Amino acid sequence: MQIRHHLQAQRRERARERESLTVAELLQELRAVQTGVQILFAFLLGLAFSGRFTSLDDFGLGTYVATLVLTVITTALIATPITLHRRMGHSGSNPRIVPIAARMAEIGFALLALALNGAILLVTTFVLGRIAGICITVLTLSAFLGLWLLLPWVLRPRRTAKSSERSPGAGQRIKASRTP
Repeated sequence: MQIRHHLQAQRRERARERESLTVAELLQELRAVQTGVQILFAFLLGLAFSGRFTSLDDFGLGTYVATLVLTVITTALIATPITLHRRMGHSGSNPRIVPIAARMAEIGFALLALALNGAILLVTTFVLGRIAGICITVLTLSAFLGLWLLLPWVLRPRRTAKSSERSPGAGQRIKASRTP
């Protein structure tokens, strides 16, 4: 009986260690991205105080404001998991924090892609003209879509008929077989 309790305690401890590792990895990724978002935000704030900012047309001003707002929302989404961990992480709340933090990171990355492309649109339109700016932005947005959506989809593990017949691996559930 005592051995059983000891084994159960070990399993719980390993689960807590895995959760802590998952949280630590996610927070490290978010901290790395957060610096880039802050640099983009500083760049956008500095633009408003430059001498040529007044020469932006309505399209340029709209792009600027939309990009600025996207950057602020991205910052909030990426910083919230870090704040949650600081405020709740040591209270045993990691199982609740991880899915919320991961979802916020996904949304934050999507908005980051839009904000970065907004900055590209703003600068290239100002320097090269509206048509060139839109064309370049379509290319950079396509690069984000390809690298952040299409590539992970292509590289995902595929289930084949043989793999479903084998014993389940990590993360797979055992399906009950039905006999006619």
